[in-house]
Amino acid sequence: MLNTTDLFSLQGRTALITGGSRGIGRMIAEGFLAAGARVYISARKAAACDETAKELSALGHCISLPSDVSTLDGAKALVAAYGKHEASLDILVNNAGAAWGAAFDDFPESGWDKVVDLNMKTPFFLTQALAPALRAAANAHGGSSPAKVINIASIDGVSVNPMETYSYAASKAGLIHLTRRMALRLAPENIVVSAIAPGAFASDMNKDARDHADAVAQRIPSRRIGTTEDMAGAAIFLASRAGDYVVGSTLVVDGGVTHARS
Repeated sequence: MLNTTDLFSLQGRTALITGGSRGIGRMIAEGFLAAGARVYISARKAAACDETAKELSALGHCISLPSDVSTLDGAKALVAAYGKHEASLDILVNNAGAAWGAAFDDFPESGWDKVVDLNMKTPFFLTQALAPALRAAANAHGGSSPAKVINIASIDGVSVNPMETYSYAASKAGLIHLTRRMALRLAPENIVVSAIAPGAFASDMNKDARDHADAVAQRIPSRRIGTTEDMAGAAIFLASRAGDYVVGSTLVVDGGVTHARS
């Protein structure tokens, strides 16, 4: 008989979330903890990462692993730090990201490289570095539960917004396609790769949604911005048994904005 509690449970699983100290990363961490996972969060700012982990520890096992994953050395340092706690990794959430806005004629190379490197290059190389831990999880228990990689993209990688955020839009579109390519390579190894494309959620990156939620809501068919429950629910679905057959797909969580843009 189907047990929906088990279907969406993360009991006994481990999760590593980059950019986990705030915004969407924190929402996902909170949801994973509520679903029973042991959660490790990473962020560039150590104090903020430590403080968030301390607060979330009230919900379950949450450990801070500060690291700057924008560089390959930083990604490898995070892998080494995680390896001191766990021998395998059930769920990797590639959430760390950056944005940059500037007029077309003035858009700087620095704004291109920073955003594309963190938003598209880092998810690939961090997943590559964590592949042994993901494979260990995928092979545990007779391979009955796949390991998961969830890339956090954006609706700006699906449809075009009016803002001049060239490197951000390109990197998120690239990440969505990279998700498909990685999924095809890793699915035979019992590692399921998927993505989430969030719309308006309150965060330091989306200050408009954070500071002017009512005004932003008027441009959203659902007439509200996203909540912690909306993001946590989507991530739990993909990370749990419920999402095992969702391979290479990007789940759009935006209250209908993408369809309104069409």
